[in-house]
Amino acid sequence: MKSNKTMVIRKFVSIFAAFAISMLSVFNFMACNDKGASDEESKSVDTLKIMISPYQDADELLTSMKPLEELIKQGMAERGYEIKNIEMTVGTSYSAVGEALSAGSVDVGFISGGTYVTYDEDCDVLLTALRESINKDSTNAKDWNDGSEEKFNSELTTYYRSVIVAGPSKKGQELISKVNAGEKLTWDDLNSATWSTMGASSASGYMYPSLWLKNNYGKQIKDLAHVVQSDSYTTLAGRLASGQVDIIVCYGHVRAKFASTWESKLGGTDSIYKQTGIIAVTDKIMDDTISVSKSSEVITDGFKKAFGETMIAIGETDEGKEALNTISHKGYQWANNSDYDAERQVQQMLRNGE
Repeated sequence: MKSNKTMVIRKFVSIFAAFAISMLSVFNFMACNDKGASDEESKSVDTLKIMISPYQDADELLTSMKPLEELIKQGMAERGYEIKNIEMTVGTSYSAVGEALSAGSVDVGFISGGTYVTYDEDCDVLLTALRESINKDSTNAKDWNDGSEEKFNSELTTYYRSVIVAGPSKKGQELISKVNAGEKLTWDDLNSATWSTMGASSASGYMYPSLWLKNNYGKQIKDLAHVVQSDSYTTLAGRLASGQVDIIVCYGHVRAKFASTWESKLGGTDSIYKQTGIIAVTDKIMDDTISVSKSSEVITDGFKKAFGETMIAIGETDEGKEALNTISHKGYQWANNSDYDAERQVQQMLRNGE
């Protein structure tokens, strides 16, 4: 009896061991398949959503940057990522792009440093844009009104400046004359003019000019009596050209950018250099960024590395340079969060009204 009982136990143990080994094999197979599916899923993207800040007219931006879609697909494919579709849109404002990144409704955003800092709890900065520098970099506004045109240099830079530009209106010309005569403008001079700015998260179109006002007059843009917000720099330049406003705030190369369309499209009646003048120049501003959403299901560490490498490579090709020309990006370099610490200081000062 004892022998039979032992045999039964041994047979049970043998069957249980075989069952356990079989189940372990099944679990291992499922785990391997799950890992493989996960890897495949993470490297296959149905739709990559990219939103661009309204640097220019939306239709113009989308048309000129359309070739980027195929260049990105090709570059990412070389790095093991299949992107089936790219949905490229233009935000209605700088803040709209930041909010979309925060919500995860877009994956990638072409945004200013100011917009990135405003929304940096919800997005990561990936790349800093490189731009051609211009031949004027003085903080003395009068130096910009020496009769020579602003021209781009071949030297690339990671910063730019904002300028406060007066236009062809009677008030605008009055302010230009004072600056060129070496006179310091008063707060009343500036407050009696009509200004046009971009949204409050735009570095060159709002923040740094506001900081300049604070440093020089103890005031900010929000304290001005007459301010009209524009939805794009094209709109802003058009308002100056037509005399709807006396002053605009913009990136330093604004006149070089719009010189060819000032008369033909924007409403100017003479050369932009003859009808406008720089009345103030701000401190350095870090260039635009390519930032990614922390809430996006598409964005992983591996994706960020591959996308960053892809955009850097695109910026070095003729096709890429042509597609990026509309937003004046001449390439990219890796960005660090700390690169924008100065921007954080600006925003903190503006929020506190110091």
